[in-house]
Amino acid sequence: MTDLSYEQALELLDQKLRELEDGQLSLEDSLKAVDEARRYLGLCQARLEAARGRIEVRGEAPAQAAEQGAEQEESPF
Repeated sequence: MTDLSYEQALELLDQKLRELEDGQLSLEDSLKAVDEARRYLGLCQARLEAARGRIEVRGEAPAQAAEQGAEQEESPF
């Protein structure tokens, strides 16, 4: 399951939520669907956090370079 993409996990999460909303599942099947939905939700959150981390790292690199350039301009040595 961990090899699912964000989009795949989101689609499966949506599918499980629709099954629960339909109200046609037995109690046992509802509990299983909730457990699966939680796993898909966790996977979606993990994928989003990973993407956010990559965005922040890329965003910080130019900012750090600009700060270092400004520090060098201010220093007479």
